[in-house]
Amino acid sequence: MHYIDTLILGILQGLTEFLPISSSGHLVLGQYFLNIYMPGNAFEVVLHIGTLMSVITVFRKEIKSIICDLSNSSNKFYLYALVCGTIPAVIIGIVLKDMISLIFDDIRFVSLALIITGIILISSRFIIIRNLKLTMLVAFIIGLAQAGAIIPGISRSGMTICMGLLMGLSAPDAAKFSFLLSIPVIIGAGLLTAINVKAIPFGFDIMLIGVSSSFLVGWISLKWLLTILNSGKLYWFGIYCLLIGSYVLMK
Repeated sequence: MHYIDTLILGILQGLTEFLPISSSGHLVLGQYFLNIYMPGNAFEVVLHIGTLMSVITVFRKEIKSIICDLSNSSNKFYLYALVCGTIPAVIIGIVLKDMISLIFDDIRFVSLALIITGIILISSRFIIIRNLKLTMLVAFIIGLAQAGAIIPGISRSGMTICMGLLMGLSAPDAAKFSFLLSIPVIIGAGLLTAINVKAIPFGFDIMLIGVSSSFLVGWISLKWLLTILNSGKLYWFGIYCLLIGSYVLMK
């Protein structure tokens, strides 16, 4: 893989990880259009390290508060809610990891998944915001949405934020829980891949370019999305997913 290809994919990962348009789906499409073939999802996990750093940077105060002040009942509850929401993705990831790895090589399947993401995001325009509190049941249901987003082309942030809104959370609360929920999943996916990958088909230089580019762009796109959520324009991304998925499917 060339440096410029790595930089393009790193930027693509950083831009699409937090915008609700599926980073995994766009990485598959990016490799397809750049004529890069890397079986499995080792490179995607490497790029996720960069976007993980983005989440930690943007939400560093919230993370520090939760971890360092567990004597506070609300912080303790929030940590338990994150654990509860992580369970579905852990189970699905372990049970279906081999099948999911094969899907990353199927461009038509990814296109269909993007279309599904688009339809769900467009539907979010009709959700009535009720500003309810986060509960363990809501956390688990959002976790189920996250588990479904393991499929490339299904947006993790799109599914979890939309589910949070549907469950009555405000846009800021849904976004905060969605992105904090991504931290254990990204770490777990990285560890799982590291255990199962016998040889990584790229060097440290490629990893460094991918991680740094995805981190910088991811940090910017995350801040941008948090602004967009307050304007209620999430469905715009649904139109984009619908168009790009349909275009690739018909090629």
